[in-house]
Amino acid sequence: MEKTSVEGVRKSSFEELTGIKDAKHLERFRVKYLGRNGVLTAILRSLKDLPLAERRTLGPAANSLRNELEKRIKEKLSEFSSVSAGDFFDASRPGKKVKIGHPHPLAVVEREMREIFESLGFATVDGPEIETDYYNFDALNIPPDHPARDMWDTFWLKEPKNSKAKFLLRTHTSPMQVRFMESHQPPFQIIVPGRVFRYEATDVSHEINFYQLEGLMVGKGVSLANFKAVIEEFFKRFFNKPADFRYRPSYFPFVEPGLEVDIKLKTENKWLEVMGAGMVHPRVFEAAGYNPRELTGFAFGMGVDRLAMIKYKIPDIRLFYAGDLRLTTQFK
Repeated sequence: MEKTSVEGVRKSSFEELTGIKDAKHLERFRVKYLGRNGVLTAILRSLKDLPLAERRTLGPAANSLRNELEKRIKEKLSEFSSVSAGDFFDASRPGKKVKIGHPHPLAVVEREMREIFESLGFATVDGPEIETDYYNFDALNIPPDHPARDMWDTFWLKEPKNSKAKFLLRTHTSPMQVRFMESHQPPFQIIVPGRVFRYEATDVSHEINFYQLEGLMVGKGVSLANFKAVIEEFFKRFFNKPADFRYRPSYFPFVEPGLEVDIKLKTENKWLEVMGAGMVHPRVFEAAGYNPRELTGFAFGMGVDRLAMIKYKIPDIRLFYAGDLRLTTQFK
């Protein structure tokens, strides 16, 4: 796929938009280009299968067109009047205050995270929320009866008849590391945002379901220096503030060495733990069919909820899932 395909969509969509005369037609237009199965959505989803050089040119062009179409659709909608020619309109009557919907703060944060990583050349990949124990644990160097499994409190599902696999609600987004590597060849760099589940007691910082964003970069010569450059650039853009970074040794079965990343914003006077990361473990490469002597890569995972709490100073994670409109109406 080439950038010219995006330009073709731009030309045809703008021509079609000029001929739209009512809100129903406008909604059909929006679904055609920006819906789940829309023309532009299909182009954005195809980015993960393209070479890195093509993604770096096609990705920004497609995202720019998406933003421009959203803006033009909004402007077009404001032009349509709900009052027909035969209705009486009292111009002196006070207008009605119409309640409008607001995006959820987690949706706002995830969208911003996606946009930053996509601008850095990462493709976005989706994965299943119902996983097998092989991808959730075994392929990530966490074999059965390994004590590391206790780190993830797991919701196990009833096994289907005649099935040898054990199913569960994924406890992290890391299973997509192996799933993606099984069907793609490096070099590549991806992010995997999505919901995960943990069987644990809820409190101000813990929920039974929350959102993570996984990252993976694989190629020849990929190092922690590459990781450091990517992550520091991401957080500086995300918080839009100068920051100091601290890297501490840590343990995760699927990386070696493993580390925790702390950040201290210039406007704050304390260190905040924001992610776990490390170099992909050779056994994970072997599970995906890669030769760990030829390739290296780094992986990282961060909590979308946690970053939203830090950025917007939200004190309790449970507020995200309480359905209280007083929270969501603060966001646009």
